[in-house]
Amino acid sequence: MKKLLVSICIIGLVVACKKNDSKPSIQTTDSTAQVKKDSLGITQTIPNKEEALKKTNDEVLQALKNKDYQAFAALIHPQKGIRFSMYAFVDKKEDKHFSKADFEKFQPTKTLFTWGAHDGSGDPYKATINDYILKWVFSKDFTKGQYSLNTFIGGGNSLNNLKEMYPGDNFTENFLKGTEKYGEMDWKTIRLVFEEFEGKYYVIAVVNDQWTI
Repeated sequence: MKKLLVSICIIGLVVACKKNDSKPSIQTTDSTAQVKKDSLGITQTIPNKEEALKKTNDEVLQALKNKDYQAFAALIHPQKGIRFSMYAFVDKKEDKHFSKADFEKFQPTKTLFTWGAHDGSGDPYKATINDYILKWVFSKDFTKGQYSLNTFIGGGNSLNNLKEMYPGDNFTENFLKGTEKYGEMDWKTIRLVFEEFEGKYYVIAVVNDQWTI
């Protein structure tokens, strides 16, 4: 009788182990990326937030470098659109804002927009979308810049209120160090602000920064 009970217990344990082994596995790595198996047993890797933001940051910069404004437009937030700030100080009333549809509509045209005012002179900066991007937003190759996530690298005497204007949003910075010739004061940087929508990150703001008077 005792032998019969022991045999039953052993069989029960084996069955339980097999049931547990049949469940889809989910593993979390130190980087918080997830590896899981779907219902067909196919392994899928879910990128973590840091990886997703870095990837989108690089896609934005590469689109601007290639002058591929269709690819850039595809990364604009579908509902919130995109805002361009000439300097570190973000002014939601004065800085130029486009819906995704308006950006796509006006980008190929020669329509002039006022993007802000030049530091020092205070003269308004008027340009087409293409000229503004070429001569201001991507005036240097920021794909070669020093990357950071939610941390500022560059900083001058211009007030930086990005975190106050976009509380809770993630931002990236791509910083290009200045040259010795100008005492490194000719540094430039571009900051991209992102917001998640339907499981994907989109850019909602492009903030340029440089040394100001």
